[in-house]
Amino acid sequence: MAEFTGERLIPGEVDIDLLNEHMARYHFAVRLARAKRVLDAGCGAGYGSAELADVAESVTAIDIAPAAVEYARAHYALPNLAFEQASCTQLPYADGAFDLVVAFEVIEHLENWRDFLQEVRRVLAPAGQLIVSTPNRLYYTESRGTEGANPFHVHEFDFDEFTRELKQFFPYVSMFLENHIEGVTFQPFQPLEPGHTVETRVDAAEPVPDESHFFLAVCAHRPQIGNPTFVYVPRVANLLRERERHIAKLEGELATKDQWLDKAQLDLAEFDREHRKLLVMFREQKEELEQSNRWAEELNAALAARGARIDELQEELARDQENARTVVAAYNAKIAALEQEGREKAQWALDIEARLSAEIRNIADALTETAATLEQTEKDLQERTVWALRLEQEKRQLEDLLHMVRASRWVKLGRKVGLGPAL
Repeated sequence: MAEFTGERLIPGEVDIDLLNEHMARYHFAVRLARAKRVLDAGCGAGYGSAELADVAESVTAIDIAPAAVEYARAHYALPNLAFEQASCTQLPYADGAFDLVVAFEVIEHLENWRDFLQEVRRVLAPAGQLIVSTPNRLYYTESRGTEGANPFHVHEFDFDEFTRELKQFFPYVSMFLENHIEGVTFQPFQPLEPGHTVETRVDAAEPVPDESHFFLAVCAHRPQIGNPTFVYVPRVANLLRERERHIAKLEGELATKDQWLDKAQLDLAEFDREHRKLLVMFREQKEELEQSNRWAEELNAALAARGARIDELQEELARDQENARTVVAAYNAKIAALEQEGREKAQWALDIEARLSAEIRNIADALTETAATLEQTEKDLQERTVWALRLEQEKRQLEDLLHMVRASRWVKLGRKVGLGPAL
């Protein structure tokens, strides 16, 4: 079953007066719906669409809420009545598709309500009519009292604004004031015969739009004839009896609330005793809190002193960091210079190494040549040594021979006589 939220009325779930208030608007529209193609924009639960279908050629009823469309299809199935899910600001119908469009308590829910009026003007036949209603913002705001603004309403109208905006789209607008008023009926007890007439008297009074409950407008592209006063007397219309029942119900609720009040007073006395206990505990806790506050103040003072010291240390740290950055910059510059010097020395060393390598190769070549010379010299030396040794041996042999000659007595004799060689 669909849920009654206060904005989508469900028959059987609301007060009879509220239902009559909604049904009155549909019965107002029934007079203009006979044998016409009707669009019920924002049909809700579908009860009003079914009333229109009793006299209309066809009724197309739309609502943006899937739950509402599903409920209406299940409860008001008629051959000339179709329920569809659609948006009032984007009507999925051809131009001039309807002779009558009704939109009761819908326009105040739409953020882009001007688009809705534009769409209605498009789908209406040249001789078609729009019947649109909305609550009077001035009366409605006052009637809600402490409940505040209706959360389902986007934009509410006063009489002048509503009339002015409708005339922006339709050149002919007939305004009606809808009020839920008291009345007295004299209904014959006998069953009503065919052709039975109803006489109605409505006392003349100056209409006051600002005090009206709702505004209802009949809009058209062409001039309209006649604006009769319409009085709707529902089948359940013994207002005094309904109010007596309502008062009895309220009295029962009041008795229940009196019982609740007595219990609440007993609870209040108990609460007062508990309150006194809590007050004593509160005073004790207050003293403890004051001691804690004094300790906290001392702690805050110590923290403030430490904070000042921290500030000083932070300043010193900042200075040290700046000095460190200066030293690091100098070191970096020195390192860069040393690296450049190192690169220059490395290049110098490479040059020296290349030059030494060349010289070493030259020396090696010279040494190789010298080694060959030394080897030849050594060979010559060895030969000369052998030659010298041979000469030395020959010398010794000669010396030995000479010694033998000198020692020979024959030679000595010959020397004495002056013969022989001189040695």
